[in-house]
Amino acid sequence: MINGILGKRLSPRIIGSIACSSIFLSFLVALLSFIELLRLDPEQRAVTNFLFTWIQAGDFVSDASFLFDPLSAVMILVVTGVGFLIHVYAVEYMRGESGLYRFFAYMNLFILMMSILVLADNYLLMFVGWEGVGLCSYLLIGYYFDTRVAGDAAKKAFIVNRIGDFGFLLGMFLIFETFGSVNYAEVFEATAERFPGPEAGGVLVVITLLLFLGATGKSAQIPLYVWLPDAMAGPTPVSALIHAATMVTAGVYMIARSSALYSRAPETMAVVAAIGLLTALVAALIALTQRDIKKVLAYSTVSQLGYMFLAVGVGSFAAGIFHLYTHAFFKALLFLGSGSVILAMHHEQDMFKMGGLKKYLPVTWATMGIATLAIAGIPPLSGFFSKDEILWNALVSDHGATVFWIIGTLVAALTAFYMARLMFLTFYGEERFSQHEASDHHGEHHHGGPPKEPSVIVTGPLSVLAILSA
Repeated sequence: MINGILGKRLSPRIIGSIACSSIFLSFLVALLSFIELLRLDPEQRAVTNFLFTWIQAGDFVSDASFLFDPLSAVMILVVTGVGFLIHVYAVEYMRGESGLYRFFAYMNLFILMMSILVLADNYLLMFVGWEGVGLCSYLLIGYYFDTRVAGDAAKKAFIVNRIGDFGFLLGMFLIFETFGSVNYAEVFEATAERFPGPEAGGVLVVITLLLFLGATGKSAQIPLYVWLPDAMAGPTPVSALIHAATMVTAGVYMIARSSALYSRAPETMAVVAAIGLLTALVAALIALTQRDIKKVLAYSTVSQLGYMFLAVGVGSFAAGIFHLYTHAFFKALLFLGSGSVILAMHHEQDMFKMGGLKKYLPVTWATMGIATLAIAGIPPLSGFFSKDEILWNALVSDHGATVFWIIGTLVAALTAFYMARLMFLTFYGEERFSQHEASDHHGEHHHGGPPKEPSVIVTGPLSVLAILSA
């Protein structure tokens, strides 16, 4: 009944306007808060906003309070800024879809949960956001619930993430058992007092390994990466928002936030770096063979997340977050650009049925070209600086090794190769699409006219992201 009322009363334009304006206001608040943070002295740049005591049971106390410091400021600007551009893009991309109010409700709920995750000042409140983005991922991947492939992909993502979340929960329980609190400041202060040396071992290794299990699920690392490529069954704006720019980076953020614990557990650091590097290499090799344009970008995301874990694993937490930041821009752009191509090709996603699209989609070609150069690490674009810093730290850091640098450089070369392959198959060469029928996401075949550039509502966000990527 409610669905019927919403569907009849609210036009798509009103739904889109409400969804976009709420995210834009969130971005403005985040930006103004960031400017205020910069005005403070560096040692004072950690502002806690207490709301209320959330849970109190015996010795256990957990507050609903938020922490705004340089790390959470960087993350919230990515979440709301890139989120706003993707929302604007989605207004045009999802035009004509049924249940648009449902789509944007899920998208806005996702931004809320991701904001809670990155702004929380304790592990339990972070876990609320952590589970919330998992729920929204399930709802958005399964948006086309009337198709079997979307339903199966949504369930796979949900179940695989629960495996990782089990590790996160156990790690959180052990943190409270060991330090008597789940508040970041109290836990890190107690850690410094109890384990003053860099090699604490013992319980810290167990805690950090359990937290890392949670990170491997959310951030799609071996062996829990299998859900992310299947998640491409969701609409392209979902792929850009959840599986490129925000949710999948939660694991990297959590390890960077817990750097006081990880830096005292070198055994765990070695595991994090090794798993990250292995994931980066394996995913890059798989990306070389994909035909589906979104699948290439999905495996590329898994590979780049591996790069971020390599960074935090060798103790270069700032470089990991730096690459998270640059990756959010160019990977969101690549996903949105692929969506522009898919729209122009009447929902065809096979690159072997494209070719020669440069003259039909000049803005999409130019913006995706910038993102490709950025992700390939070509100077002076953003990806060069973040990748260069990771590779340098992988070589010279106390936790680094020459083999890390060699494999990391190989992965960078593979990235450049599979992204060049994507660009050439899609935009160059002979036109292969005229000989084929296109099929939409419901499997209905039809013939369309020649490809044409989508409206400025699509190309506008692409242009903004291209500037940020550069």
